[in-house]
Amino acid sequence: MGQAEFDQALKDVKTLPDQPPETLLELYGLFKQATAGDVSGKRPGMLDFKGRAKYDAWVSRKGMSKDQAMDEYVSVVDRLKGA
Repeated sequence: MGQAEFDQALKDVKTLPDQPPETLLELYGLFKQATAGDVSGKRPGMLDFKGRAKYDAWVSRKGMSKDQAMDEYVSVVDRLKGA
């Protein structure tokens, strides 16, 4: 898989009828790792539940290569599409 498949998955994810929050967090972490690399910045404060969840999803991918993150993102979207 490569950039073209990743770009298509980014489009496809917006049309998925079923978007469970935990899967969206998984996709967020993979997207950030694929586009920005390892996590940066400080973890949001205790009262920022959404920010902390997103940060934790990204940090869970630390050390993963850009290509691997893109491949996993495409795989998750394909799974959700039923492909």
